[in-house]
Amino acid sequence: MSKRAVLEVIALDVEDAVAARAGGADRLELVTDMASDGLTPPVATVAAIRAAVDIDVRVMLRLADGFAAGDVERLVRVARELREAGAEEFVLGFLDPHGDVDLAAVERLAEVLHGCRWTFHRAVDRAADRNSLRKRLADFPGLDTYLTAGSATGVDDGLPTLLGEARRRGEPGYEQRLLVGGGLRLDHVPTLLDAGIDAFHIGGAARPRGWAGPVSAAAVAQWRTVLGD
Repeated sequence: MSKRAVLEVIALDVEDAVAARAGGADRLELVTDMASDGLTPPVATVAAIRAAVDIDVRVMLRLADGFAAGDVERLVRVARELREAGAEEFVLGFLDPHGDVDLAAVERLAEVLHGCRWTFHRAVDRAADRNSLRKRLADFPGLDTYLTAGSATGVDDGLPTLLGEARRRGEPGYEQRLLVGGGLRLDHVPTLLDAGIDAFHIGGAARPRGWAGPVSAAAVAQWRTVLGD
């Protein structure tokens, strides 16, 4: 039997989380403020969702739009509060003004997240040199996933990069799982699956009424069917 592909769905609240779970999501990315492309949610929301669903939840660590870390010590305090509220997995990713990974910020948060698994998010798609970024992060404890479209403009443009990185699986810097998201459509899925990519991330695709509406269990179930049970 083939290994089940991971389906991660963006959730903003408990209603989203319950619908995503009902539709067959394996994991949630928990954020707030999608007008800013997803920021750190309130601690109370994290606690409520952890109590409402039994699937994995990765919580965004990002305090402002863009990919600069900003106030790192504030991020550290927030991360500690989220862990106390039951968060066990996280999403983060920071670049410096030159488009290189902000190692100081990532190292500081990795210390606080010791023992947690985490995703480096789509900041990788804005990096000046994504290969260099991946190699510099190769040995960071807890980092097990890159959320990427292969391009800052989405999967349509990033598909060649995604397929190339899939072929490098197992090389230094390429041990982490590729979680594909960002303009991802159902028609992309067969090509990605054929390349051995086994993790998929959806946001707007799970919301037939757009970001003003909730996650639809039926929309999530459609993705689950295409990805396989």
